[in-house]
Amino acid sequence: MDVSIRPVRAAEHEALGEITTRAYLDDGLLDFAAADQYAEQLRAVGRRAAEALVLAAVGSDGGVLGGVTYVTPGSPWTDIAAEDEAELRMLAVSREARGRGAGEALVRACVERARATERLSGVVLSTQPAMESAHRVYRRLGFARTPERDWSPLPGFTLLTFRLAF
Repeated sequence: MDVSIRPVRAAEHEALGEITTRAYLDDGLLDFAAADQYAEQLRAVGRRAAEALVLAAVGSDGGVLGGVTYVTPGSPWTDIAAEDEAELRMLAVSREARGRGAGEALVRACVERARATERLSGVVLSTQPAMESAHRVYRRLGFARTPERDWSPLPGFTLLTFRLAF
């Protein structure tokens, strides 16, 4: 699949918000379905793009296939990153584009950005236990599980963490 990665454009915010929300909903990753509070954050691509870097995976036809939020230290979107780490948030790929390299291309683009930033020592991310295909991508790219950093944003809901050191 021919995929290019670039910052999301304002005209694509709504489409990427829908792709991201649908990915979480269709995979059963939101406890309260469409009423889940996190769905609102998933749709808020414009807000994320104003406060962090949102990258879009774009197909050869120019259509958005997925996206990720790349967070640097000090961003309001940081969940677990230390002062010397970048963080990946809300990685999602449309159902139609899954398994064709778009998700991996998004992660690679974030890693390249982080490696190019002198003060950073690694990239971290949080993921749900059920996101097994994403875990395979992370491991293939050199990320390691960091169970000592696992955390619970809500009681009874634990997120797993991964880190790529460089």
